[in-house]
This record gives sequence, C-alpha cells and structure tokens, in this order.
Amino acid sequence: MAPRHVKREDFFDLFPTVLRRFAGPSAVSSLTAVPDSFVPIIKLVLNNIEIDLIFVAIESLQTIPKDLSLNDNKLLDGLDQAGIRAITGPVSFACHSACRWMCAHGAQRVTDEILSLVPEQKTFRTALRAIKLWAQRRAIYANIVGYPGGVAWAMLVARVCQLYPHAVGATIVNKFFFVMKDWQWPVPVMLKEIEQGKEKVWNPAIYPGDKRNIMPIITPAYPSMCATYNISKSGKTVILRELERGSQITNNIFYGNGRWSDLFKKHTFFTQDHKYYLSVIASSRKADAAKAWSGLVESKVRILVMQLELLSDMINLARPYTKGFKRVHQCESESQVAEVKKGSMKYQIEETKTVATTDPELVTTDGHGSASLPGVLPDANPDGANAEGLILHTYTFYIGIDLTPQATKNLNISAAISYFKSVCEAWTNYNSELHDLTVVPNKRYGAAVADCDDVLPC
Repeated sequence: MAPRHVKREDFFDLFPTVLRRFAGPSAVSSLTAVPDSFVPIIKLVLNNIEIDLIFVAIESLQTIPKDLSLNDNKLLDGLDQAGIRAITGPVSFACHSACRWMCAHGAQRVTDEILSLVPEQKTFRTALRAIKLWAQRRAIYANIVGYPGGVAWAMLVARVCQLYPHAVGATIVNKFFFVMKDWQWPVPVMLKEIEQGKEKVWNPAIYPGDKRNIMPIITPAYPSMCATYNISKSGKTVILRELERGSQITNNIFYGNGRWSDLFKKHTFFTQDHKYYLSVIASSRKADAAKAWSGLVESKVRILVMQLELLSDMINLARPYTKGFKRVHQCESESQVAEVKKGSMKYQIEETKTVATTDPELVTTDGHGSASLPGVLPDANPDGANAEGLILHTYTFYIGIDLTPQATKNLNISAAISYFKSVCEAWTNYNSELHDLTVVPNKRYGAAVADCDDVLPC
C-alpha cells in the first residue's frame, strides 16, 4: 500500500529493483510482473516463500500509518476498479492467526468477514484444509485458468458451516459435497446479504458481465465481487464431476466402505482423462522475457478455452490444466529452435518444472535426474548443458480436449487459436523479436502424449 502520489506504474517499473536491492539478489529467486491481469500483480519467490504481491495507492492518504485497517470502507474512495480489486484482495501475512494458513492467496478484508460469519472457526479450518487438499489433488484449484481459487473454496466451505453449525470437520466435508454437487447454479453462494454503497457491487440484474457468471461465489466484504468470474462451461463440468465423485467417496467412508485417502487420490489428467490435448507454448531466448510472457499467456489461457467452447457441436470439453511446465532447451540451429517452439523436447537441458502462480517447483523425477511428467518424455542430453548454442526458455500450458460424437476428422480450430494469439500479442510489452507463442495439438497414446494434427489442425 502506498500514498496517493505513488502510482501503479511506479510500482511495476521501480519496485522489483528496489526489492532486489534491499532483500539481496540471492533472496529473490524469481520475479514476474503481470501488470495487465485482472488484478495487476507481481509474482515472486522471496527466501523460498511464494508471494503474490498486489499494489494499491490510497487516494485519500498522504502517508500510510502503521496501524491502518483495511476494513475501513473509506479507503475505497477515489480508487479505480483495479485498485478496488487490489485492496479487497491483497496477500496479507498480518491476518487473523486462525486464518493465516488460508490467506496465502486470500484477502484480508474477505478473510476477516469469513471468520466472523462461520459458527466455529476450528471446524471451518479443519474442513477447509481437507477441501483445499482435495481440490489441489484433483487439479481444480487455480483461479487464473478458470477454477475456484483459495478464497472461493473457503467461502463454499464457510457456507456449508453456516448450514450445519454444530457439525464436526469430517461431517462438514461430507456435507460440502452433498450440498455443492446439487447447488442450483447460477444461484450465487453468499455468506450474507450484499452491502450496498457508492462502489459497484455484484449485481447480475444491472451488469451484463455479472449475469454471465455461471458459478458465482460472492465475497462478503464490501464491495462484494464474484470470486469465480473466470469459470467457464468446461470448468463447471469438471468441478461438478469432481463434486459428485467426492460425494460418493465420503458417503462410502461414512458407511465404512472407504478411506479418506481415496478422496485425495491425484488426478489422471495426462494419463486417462482425455484423448486429445493442446499444448500452449510461450517461449523466449531470454529468461526474464520468458517469465513475463508466460505470466501473460497463462492469464489468457481461459480465453482460448472459451473460444473452443463455441465449437460446442464438435468439442464437448476444453479443460485447462492448473499448472504450466517450464523447460530450458539448448539448440544448435534455427531449425532446432523451430522444433522446440512446436513442442519438441529433444534439446531439453534442465529438469522440467511445474509453474503454478509463482516460480516452479520440481516435478517428481524418475530417480535418474530426468523429469517424469506423464505424457511428456524429455530426451535431453545433460552433457550438452555447457555446449555452445541457442538457449530457448519455454513455458507450456495444457488443455485437455473431449470431442463430441459428431466431431469430424477435419475439425479446424485455427480461428480460435488465431483469436487467442491476437489477444496475447496485444500485450503492451509484446515484442515479436523476444516473444513467441505456439499452440500444438497432441494425442495420447497409452500414457504418452504425442504430436497430432490429423484431428485438431491448427
């Protein structure tokens, strides 16, 4: 937070350098600024701690007092929509002690409201930890690509706690699936009535954008917003399918025929769930340019998903995976660079890393130091790491595709991809000499994903 004379542009242009100088170059292992996202953000890893850093300049203040409370609605005066979203959703390490574990990607104003609206905080905490683990394991936890984020899952659990105020944590988990699998969407999930005021609040009767929310979960803090505006038709289908699965498993547990470990089994996105995939590959020859470019592309993947959903007579489901995959390649010619941009991993020189909302964490390896990603089989030569050549940094985001029975062999999705690329390339910092974006169709054979352009030509 800053006083009114510090502008958002100052934050994104100057703060990364200031942070590195004060923290030390080795303390900041990754930093990606995404100023053009719905909530402008800097994503970084500081001393091995992942942080989403959001900025707001308070128009009504010349200085920022140390004891400033974000719950004061007067702080919203004079802010634009990006500023309001920022102050409503900052990452805070100073939030209520009972809710710090929830706030890693949460909002202090929203968090305080949630805690005040649940009957038993301890029960809420226990149930939410279980639901967040389940959502992460089932690959439906990522606001940026069209699934509920941490705060949205918290509000769903809080609503169930309100419905069953005397239940213990395990019962809340079971009732969570029971209630949410049959929720009459787009009826919104709300923890209290929406507070009216000078600022814009969620209202589908007035705002067309709010009316398009298909699974609205409304934040309780003023001004109320939809925390799940990103969810698409495909996302809703996947979420409801997982809720139904969760309900069956928890019922079996309560009947003595199942185990809690069954609920938390990992997804099979790459190995069983889909036959066809799209690989969205953002690349650059400069590491920093690749990070910034990939952050922008990741924030736009949901646009490609919605474009694919328009082909409803041919495409039944377009499901984005919740993480991207970072790779570094060493090539010896431009032809090899072209291969990498189309998805080849023959020249990979580092372990594949998964990319969530900040810097990557290592994928589980096969025990021999090479990346083990289902469906992606790197063939890197570790001896080539120090050889002279062309270095290319790529970030790949995957979309699983389910075709309808009416889909023809010559289904063409080039128009959807062209629109998606035009949106990404409209980024103010886009440089055609630095940034490249390719969308490649793949097909799963057994447990592997291979190049395929016979059914999904781009």
